[in-house]
Amino acid sequence: MLRRFRNVARIGPVRVGTANDQQGRVKHTAVCTAPRCDFSADYDTRAAAELAARTHRCPIR
Repeated sequence: MLRRFRNVARIGPVRVGTANDQQGRVKHTAVCTAPRCDFSADYDTRAAAELAARTHRCPIR
């Protein structure tokens, strides 16, 4: 399913965006855009997604 993200912000290599899931609930997603880093996670609150983005460290350097 194609997600339509809104309110996208970039914190270092991590992007945080807001979208609706398949049940219509609002979810906040944090995704690392660094090469070979597979970090991505969904959160219920924007604050949790931004905290994950700020504290994320890529395992491959």
